[in-house]
Amino acid sequence: MGKLTNEDLLKKINDKFKDSVTVLGEPFGLVTLETGREQIIEVLTWLKNEPALQFNYLTDITAIHYPEQEKSFGVIYHLHSLTNNVRVRLKVFLKGDDVHIPTATVVWDGANWMERETYDFFGVIFDGHPDLRRILNVDDMEAFPMRKEHPLEDPNRVDKKDYFFGR
Repeated sequence: MGKLTNEDLLKKINDKFKDSVTVLGEPFGLVTLETGREQIIEVLTWLKNEPALQFNYLTDITAIHYPEQEKSFGVIYHLHSLTNNVRVRLKVFLKGDDVHIPTATVVWDGANWMERETYDFFGVIFDGHPDLRRILNVDDMEAFPMRKEHPLEDPNRVDKKDYFFGR
C-alpha cells in the first residue's frame, strides 16, 4: 500500500461527506476539517473504520473559546492513523448558549477522560457520556476556567499604574 497523502485523504472525505464536511486548510501539513455536531460521530466512526484510512488513534479532544464570534465554542478532535502515519484535525463549532455535543466514547473508550477534561475547563456538555463530571478542578467549582469571560488583569490593582514605571 502506498503512502496516504493529504490529497488522497481529502478526496476520500469529499466523496463520502461532500456537503457535511468543510476543509479549513492544511496548516503545517495537518488537514483541518469542520463539520456539524449532527455529523461528528458518523465522521469519526467512518475515519476510524475506513480500511484505507484507519484513523485508529484519538490523540486529543479539547475546546476553544472565541467570545466575539457567533459560534463561540469549538470542540477539536485530533486523530492519527498509525498505519498511514497521517494526522487530521476535526472542528465542531457551537453557539455559546448551546454547548451540547454527542460523546465520542461510543467510538473510542479513551475519549472518556478527554471529554471530562474538556467539560471541566470549558463547560462543553458531551451528551451520552457515561460519567461527565469534573476531573481536575474541585467538584463545587461553578466557573469554567478556560472560558474567556473575565478580564485578564484586575483593573483595581495599584501596582500596575504607569507612574510606578516612569510613564
